[in-house]
Amino acid sequence: MNRLLAAILAVALVIMTAACASSGSQDLEKISFVLEWEPNTNHTGVYVAIANGYYADAGLEVKVLTPPETGAAAFVASGKAQFGVDVQEGLGIELSLTDPLPITAVAAIISHNNSGIISLKENGIDSFGKLDGKTYASWEAPAEVAILKQAIRDSGGDPDSLVTVPAPATDAISMIKTGLVDTVWVYENWDVVAADMDGLAYNYIKFADASPVLDYYTPLIIANDDFLKEKPDVARKFVQATAAGYEYAIAHPEEAAQILVGAVPELPLDFIIASQKLLSSTYASQNEPWGVIDETRWSAFYDWMHEQGIIPEALGSRGFTNEFLLP
Repeated sequence: MNRLLAAILAVALVIMTAACASSGSQDLEKISFVLEWEPNTNHTGVYVAIANGYYADAGLEVKVLTPPETGAAAFVASGKAQFGVDVQEGLGIELSLTDPLPITAVAAIISHNNSGIISLKENGIDSFGKLDGKTYASWEAPAEVAILKQAIRDSGGDPDSLVTVPAPATDAISMIKTGLVDTVWVYENWDVVAADMDGLAYNYIKFADASPVLDYYTPLIIANDDFLKEKPDVARKFVQATAAGYEYAIAHPEEAAQILVGAVPELPLDFIIASQKLLSSTYASQNEPWGVIDETRWSAFYDWMHEQGIIPEALGSRGFTNEFLLP
């Protein structure tokens, strides 16, 4: 009889524990976060916040989604995801539509623009001013060529002599190695790391170094405006837990890389560690917490986009807030 009673109590305990776990899971606020591209080290802080329990501690259950064909911004604007990833140049266009997308940037993933152009060292393109007559593989994004031509102009070159061709369906390093083009737009924490690991002799030039106005924010975390209005406390919990994830990655780049690869096993660990070590030093500016967006830099870039005719009006400081980073 005692054995039977003990067995009944054990079964009851298992059922109660399962019920409590189920109830706890149901109590968590479900959040969807949509990427703008395949998972990479730009997104590490989110994966860290999931793995280290920062979201769960804040009462959130976060699911990471790959981007649909319509793009992350439209997905967030539709309310199908509460948060996602965008870039400032894209957001400027999205906010300038006849029916502007209802989205707002709530944090900068990287404190400064870490994109630029890469070329073979033997070609001698060590400044934007040396691109006269060179071929460039264009992704044909609205602001892309205008950004490159501004950097050429500010470096004393002739932007009208640049030859642009459609980017072929291959990676950036293969484009320049095979001589398909002289140069292509890249991101330091991904393509330049790949060039280093390939042992390639190259020149890499940052847009931000050529022209201060091109030190814009890319990438960003965006949020659905209705969600921000209806659930500001939940939004604040998400942004601050995400900040904790990126702060961990800043302090522990190798461990953060391992967390990312644990979540996305197809990523090569040695490459991700190298990328993470580089990026963890640039997520946040010195003397500033992660995620903060500077209004002067933000507005200057949108003024420039308007002057170039890329957007119909100057947006000023519209489109971002630091509010949810605050306690």
